[in-house]
This record gives sequence, structure tokens and C-alpha cells, in this order.
Amino acid sequence: MHTDLDGHDARLLLALADSPRATVLALAEEIGLSRNTVQARLARLEQRGALGTFERRVEPAALGYPLTAFATVRVVQRELASVAEALDRVPEVLEVHGMSGEMDLLVHLVARDADDLYRIAGQLLATEGVERTSTSLVMRSLVGFRTAPLLHRLTGADET
Repeated sequence: MHTDLDGHDARLLLALADSPRATVLALAEEIGLSRNTVQARLARLEQRGALGTFERRVEPAALGYPLTAFATVRVVQRELASVAEALDRVPEVLEVHGMSGEMDLLVHLVARDADDLYRIAGQLLATEGVERTSTSLVMRSLVGFRTAPLLHRLTGADET
């Protein structure tokens, strides 16, 4: 995905990140553009895929899943699509990334407790087409998902 964002788009996204419930008018006032311009830019950003889903803001711990883990998975290459489909059906799987290197997939998952994590890891390993898995428990999140530094760079106000 290539979006050709400019500094106004970056400032708009930063304002939206700071105040996700802000109205279009409030965002317009914050960044100094007209309401119609902000509305059009938001529509364009959404159409181009620059805005993610609301789901990313829901904390799994609040839903009863306080444990986070990552599993690396080696798959039979010709079965990669069916393995991805199977992982998509596991509610505790938040994301699956295809990777280069020794392992094929990186699976971000959550669990209720250690026993639940053991069950989910077993479910991944039992998936047809999966050759091997390795699961690591997240002890602490040190740098959470963020895009603000990239947006600041785009506005010309790089904060690094």
C-alpha cells in the first residue's frame, strides 16, 4: 500500500490519534483546515487504507485475555493458504504475518492463562500443514504499536 500522505494528512492523523472521538469540526480547528477539507481527507485516507480498524484499540486483557504470546510456525509450503485459513478461525489469534527465514509465520495470540496458552499452542501444532511451532510468552510490552514517530517525521517535526 502506497498512500502519498502529506504533512496535512500526518497532522490530521496525529490529531485523530490524540482524540479518536473528535468531530470533523474539532479536527479541522486543531489542524487549521476547513471542515470540508478534513472530511474529504478522512474519506481519502480511509479509502486508501491508511486508517486501521477500531479493533486495534480494544485491549484483549479487558476481554479476559491477559496473556500475550508470539508463536513462530513452520508450514508445509503448499499448505500455507489452508494453514492461514485455519489460524483465521482461532479466536485467540490476533494477527498472522508471513515471514522470510527459518520459520514461515509469526502468530500474535492471546490467552486467558497458562493452561489456555498450552491449549492454543497445541491447537496451532495440530493444524494440518504445520510442521513445527515455537511459542514465547510476552513478559512485558516495552514499546507498543505506534505510528506517531512516522507521522511526526512526515510533518517535518521529526521527534527522534
